[in-house]
Amino acid sequence: MATCPPYPTNPPPPHWWQRAWVRYGALTTLLAISGLVILALVREQTGTQGFLVGLGLAVLPVPLLLAAFHWLDRVDPGPWRNLLFCFAWGACAAALIAIIANSFATRWIATATADPAGADTLGATVIAPVVEESAKAAAVLLVFLFRRRDFTGIVDGVVVAGVTATGFAFTENILYLGNAFGTDQLTGDSGFASVTAATFFVRVVMSPFAHPLFTVLTGIGFGIAALSTGRHHLRRALLPLAGLLLAMGMHALWNGSAAFGEYGFLAVYGAFMVPCFGLLTWLAIWTRQRELRTVRDELPAYVTAGWLTPAEPYALGSMHARSLARRHAHRHAGKDAARAVARYESYATSLALLRQRGRKGRAGADFAVRERELLDALWQRREVARPALDHAARATAPPPVAAWPGHGVYGVHAGYVPHGYASGGHSGYVPYGRTAPWAPAFTPVRAHHPGPPAFTPAPCPGLAQAQHPADRSAYPYPPYARPRPYGP
Repeated sequence: MATCPPYPTNPPPPHWWQRAWVRYGALTTLLAISGLVILALVREQTGTQGFLVGLGLAVLPVPLLLAAFHWLDRVDPGPWRNLLFCFAWGACAAALIAIIANSFATRWIATATADPAGADTLGATVIAPVVEESAKAAAVLLVFLFRRRDFTGIVDGVVVAGVTATGFAFTENILYLGNAFGTDQLTGDSGFASVTAATFFVRVVMSPFAHPLFTVLTGIGFGIAALSTGRHHLRRALLPLAGLLLAMGMHALWNGSAAFGEYGFLAVYGAFMVPCFGLLTWLAIWTRQRELRTVRDELPAYVTAGWLTPAEPYALGSMHARSLARRHAHRHAGKDAARAVARYESYATSLALLRQRGRKGRAGADFAVRERELLDALWQRREVARPALDHAARATAPPPVAAWPGHGVYGVHAGYVPHGYASGGHSGYVPYGRTAPWAPAFTPVRAHHPGPPAFTPAPCPGLAQAQHPADRSAYPYPPYARPRPYGP
């Protein structure tokens, strides 16, 4: 019977193509080449002046769309590198694929059928939706496969897909607006009667959300697949495909609306696009609020274990309280403290979502390792984050607020040790009178512990025994061998 070695062995060094800098370099080079090629193609079609006009007009909706997705992602923000990759992929790689494939397919159909007008219609309603949505979905697939730790649910899918589609729409709008400006230059039109003004109104004012709306359906499919357990392999494969097919269908309906008669575009816009946009917006906001509820519901287990203070689940479960905590830290300790509080909030949210997946049996084999990493990250930032979060909890809790001694000062809290509770259940705790919703029904007893608490939060019933947080053999390293000082 084979046994594991008592100490971890050194893994063999990775091959050169497996090194991170090689992969990042190759990806950056690919996107840079795609950007240069797409820049040359768009400039060739629109001319230099048309390109500059199109660029100036197409950039207007981009900050609004990115701000909306950033707001949606603030509960559990993903790395900015992922979002930068998604935008660059949509603006460069996906746009280049779409231009080349759509042009080739339309020319082939026109040659085969000898009907250029019919080829343009068929290309817009059939070829373009398939090619463009597949090209945009490639970015979502890459993040899902290679940044799986950052892709944990529907919100992540919506944000990744939306940012990718925003980049794609940006490049496409440059092309359309630049061509419209070139047409106006030939005809002499200007002002509100120009083709440029009409194109700007339709693509930038009325429907800046069109491409993000289509691709978000693909992102939702990947997000639901991320919530599925490892046993449901068929579901995990079919859900993203179903989302992609829905995105293609909605895109085809939108592109083909002009062929439905004089008012076909307005009918599709009012009866289909706007309701779908409202429904998906509601779904994204509801999912965001559900994540905040998860934070409030899951983090009290770590309060019981001594890793968090009783006020933190309430403060971390409110975006207003989080913002107050960051401002409080910035005002009293500077930008570095505010960034530390923001990182603390992000790690705590990831910890709550991880615990929820573990409780529902959706956690992976690295549950224990990831939980330990997040707890360590919280512990390293506790001296800065805890007084800020306590201040935010006090400021946002409805009156009357119970007195909580020793908070509001950065450094070691006077009269309060967050991880030291009296043993024996609730013995030694003094009940409060009227308390705030987040305040506990007991007062923590002052104690002194030089290191973090025992790493055993409340169990997650959905985990297998080998993945249970209390199973120390699941960790790649032993628990703390020596106590750590309480300071940073």
